[in-house]
Amino acid sequence: MSSRGGPWRLYVALMGATEWPDFRWERPTPVPTITERRAALATLGFEQVPGSQWSWIEDTVTHGDDASPVLLIATVDVRELTGGAS
Repeated sequence: MSSRGGPWRLYVALMGATEWPDFRWERPTPVPTITERRAALATLGFEQVPGSQWSWIEDTVTHGDDASPVLLIATVDVRELTGGAS
């Protein structure tokens, strides 16, 4: 999940895939709740792995430029839902 100060985007990074499933919240704030993230993942056919926790990091939009806008990134382990997308 990521944001550069605008809409939030949740995506599932799939190894070897040319496109990743994604979901957008068209708002800069508030940060999508865990319940909202869980629902978005289910819409995409995935769920959070039991026991995994969301981890947050920040980066810059322009690599190496500390004056560049901040890019917030959150990650969590997911797995496919049994039976596909709901």
